[in-house]
Amino acid sequence: MKLKYSDIKEFYSNNVSGHGIDHIERVLKNALKIAETEKCDVEVVRAAAVLHDIARHLDEKNLKGPCHAEKGAEMAREILEEYDYTKEQKDNIIHSIRVHRYSSKLKPETIEAGIIQDADRLDALGAIIVARVFCKCGEMNGVMHDPSITPSEYKGAANTKTAINHFYEKILKIKPETFNTSKGQELARERYEFTKKFLNQFLKEWNCKI
Repeated sequence: MKLKYSDIKEFYSNNVSGHGIDHIERVLKNALKIAETEKCDVEVVRAAAVLHDIARHLDEKNLKGPCHAEKGAEMAREILEEYDYTKEQKDNIIHSIRVHRYSSKLKPETIEAGIIQDADRLDALGAIIVARVFCKCGEMNGVMHDPSITPSEYKGAANTKTAINHFYEKILKIKPETFNTSKGQELARERYEFTKKFLNQFLKEWNCKI
């Protein structure tokens, strides 16, 4: 028996700041799309995509708690015991979960882990991330933009001073050339350009230059 999305749906909530059920579905679809262009174990990719944010809700509840990627890898190890994967597949799934997080800056050691990284980071570019950033800003009663506050080194979305700063502190650093696969880079380029275009348009309108 292989892991199905419906098996772990209970762990996800659409209230988890852009990392709910909809995020998992998009990462899964993007991962499978990339997997079509690579020589890889699709079952590993599928399971890792479904499980990659299984501990994300713990980050949301406790910002100083354990890294959700590390904790998710631990949780996945227990969950996978109930399914028919080889030891190598299980280890690969767990590794893919452990290294997927952008802020951890960990390098994937398998093509499957690279695919999961790419699929997850695709959701941090383009129209989706614009919506996510401003939703998060609203949830935190944050500031949309303040030209007097300059971007700082990335310390996480919860610590950013303004929504616009978050794009410069994190989002624009997720450059297409940093993706692991050719397909990931291809998909990232269009989203990255959209994100830059949005920011340019926003700042022009903010400063009444158009």
